[in-house]
Amino acid sequence: MESSVSKGVEALADLLLKLPLEHRCHRLLDLAVQEISAWDDVALVRIWQLREGDICDRCSLSLECSQKVKCMHLVASCGRSLANSGEVWNRLDGRFARFPLGVRKVGHVAQTGQSVTVNLSEDRSWVVDPKWAIDEGIRGINAQPLLFRGKILGVLGIFVRREIDRDLARFQRMVADHLAMAIANAEAFEEIRELQDRLELENEYLRTEVEESRSFGEIVGRSGPVQQIVTKVELVAETGASVLITGESGTGKELIAREIHRRSLRKDMPMIRVNCAGIPASLFESELFGHAKGAFTGALRDRPGRFEAAAGGTLFLDEIGEMPIDLQAKLLRVLQEGQYERVGEDRTRNVDVRIVAATNRDLKEEVRENRFREDLFYRLNVFPIEAPPLRDRKEDISALVAHFVEHLAKRHGMKTPVVSKSQIQVLCRYDWPGNVRELQNQVERSLITSRGRNLKFEIPRAESLSQEPQSQSFGDEILSEEQMVEFQRVNILKALRKTEGRVYGEDGAAALLNLKPSTLASRMKKLRIELRTRNRPWDVD
Repeated sequence: MESSVSKGVEALADLLLKLPLEHRCHRLLDLAVQEISAWDDVALVRIWQLREGDICDRCSLSLECSQKVKCMHLVASCGRSLANSGEVWNRLDGRFARFPLGVRKVGHVAQTGQSVTVNLSEDRSWVVDPKWAIDEGIRGINAQPLLFRGKILGVLGIFVRREIDRDLARFQRMVADHLAMAIANAEAFEEIRELQDRLELENEYLRTEVEESRSFGEIVGRSGPVQQIVTKVELVAETGASVLITGESGTGKELIAREIHRRSLRKDMPMIRVNCAGIPASLFESELFGHAKGAFTGALRDRPGRFEAAAGGTLFLDEIGEMPIDLQAKLLRVLQEGQYERVGEDRTRNVDVRIVAATNRDLKEEVRENRFREDLFYRLNVFPIEAPPLRDRKEDISALVAHFVEHLAKRHGMKTPVVSKSQIQVLCRYDWPGNVRELQNQVERSLITSRGRNLKFEIPRAESLSQEPQSQSFGDEILSEEQMVEFQRVNILKALRKTEGRVYGEDGAAALLNLKPSTLASRMKKLRIELRTRNRPWDVD
């Protein structure tokens, strides 16, 4: 008897030394059931934890469950069969994978916080399968609440091949108390680790965007299209509605998204940007939802996804039209239910984020071509905003240039140069296929090449000669050299249009301008006026 007691104390001491060393909850639980199941007379050890209901529609005890909200989940199991040699009991599914609160012995212990000890020689009413208990030599069952500071963390169930006396029940109570403390510590470590990972992730995602968001953190312009955008942003910002921003590349869709976040109730929480066009299809799910260690080759540690990084704030899904169709269903689930799982992990996580999406594609056409889910489109398109191209808001060019010059000069440590009115007119004559982004790049390039002098822009001039050139009335104004050059360019364009693109011959543009054809060709090259054939010789674009 003394040797048995001594052996039990030694086993307990060994377990108590190991439990505090494991800071990952799932590993701790597996360690506990493996260690306890190896003790003398122990047949089976199981641990259940209180979690949200997840299989209510197929749970075998659903008829006995009144709330269908939370229940006890089987999270660890270990044991060995005597009747069937080699059979191990480590599965986490089956009839007893879930216990509603108050139902059966596990649910009763979880609800009341009181332990239950049953010796089968006295009471078999707790045993669902008496034949199994007889075949396996089960004589006693002990269910202990895992209590820590008055909170029930779970239930420890031990099935033994001997009757449970008072001393054994007290021993098992001691095991449960220490296990509960170890679980609480592991959960605290995991929470700290998740917060640290989330902060690191936020820092990683935001570092590259901080400078840009500080430099260009407002919508610039007073044109009608811009004022319409501002009005829409003011209307939707303080709601929680999803927003879909459409428009050509470079029109400032991200800027609109940032303005929505800045004016929202979530402004003190992070806004995380996801460039859907820049993520490989194989990594999409991991980037959005995170992954568990070992989920795939290269997953060396647990890593939170961008949904976790944006928790409580805004997730900006840029170029949403590039998202793989098989992942769109998982995104829809998060939007509808606020739940997801990391890759390689079966734990369901809850998240509260606002979705702002953007695309330069026609998503209605993508839906018709079965490249985008219709239900996801309608979920995202609650409040659409269209970003206008720069060619439709040229009256904003002057303000945009001033804005870019001020901030870019400060960024590069330069003096703020002067931009002449004639140079703004040069910019306004261009259609800006790259929109505001192209204008910003042009300003930065000109700022660098100007070396602190007045800015001069070199704008591509392969204009369409099939359209009426923009004439300019100078009146009595004294023309600058730049204006004279522009006047000459417009005059040549008129002549080419009148002669349908012919340069040579008696009815060519050179004769009309009283110039040698070689001289006209040289000036056209210098002024970057190009002739392009289409259906017949000298037909002009």
